[in-house]
Amino acid sequence: MSRLVLASGSRWRRQLLDRLGLPYAWASPDIDETPRPGESPESLVHRLALAKASRVAEDHPDHLVIGSDQVAVFDGEVLGKPGDTATARAQLTRFSGRRVTFLTGLALIDTRSGRHRVCHEHYDVKFRRLTDTEIVHYVEREQPLDSAGSFRMEGLGIALFEKLEGDDPNTLIGLPLIRLCELLREAGLDPLA
Repeated sequence: MSRLVLASGSRWRRQLLDRLGLPYAWASPDIDETPRPGESPESLVHRLALAKASRVAEDHPDHLVIGSDQVAVFDGEVLGKPGDTATARAQLTRFSGRRVTFLTGLALIDTRSGRHRVCHEHYDVKFRRLTDTEIVHYVEREQPLDSAGSFRMEGLGIALFEKLEGDDPNTLIGLPLIRLCELLREAGLDPLA
């Protein structure tokens, strides 16, 4: 039986975690993701990653529970998942030719010891200049309505970019694996052992 649990319903995060070759279970947490007034993007992703892991940890004693959350930050504004086609198109129109920062919060709770670690990674994306037609076609094809920033890096989203900058490209998909491996080793679960 696995001691590892992913607190996420995202198939993209599960695909990333699969890369580590560790057995794990997953559960989708149901939490309120509404930002608090005056909450910084960093505080928001920390709080939500920990809240997701905490919710799932309630049902998994003696486990390591992973939580993760991501937001896009553009011109100082926190942007979550667009939710509908019009919002996705509007976000991509705003991003055209501009830089957007993605923050991904990561939490690991050890329910055996009661300890937890929370951190975040950032990844910058420079969008190329996009035409209205490209935006319409992209949104129609990918339907990125449940993705922060209105694109899917794991799909056709790569065609939107001019440049990517960050330490771990997995951060952009929603689960920073380099940092996760570090946290797992600290908790006594080495992916290479």
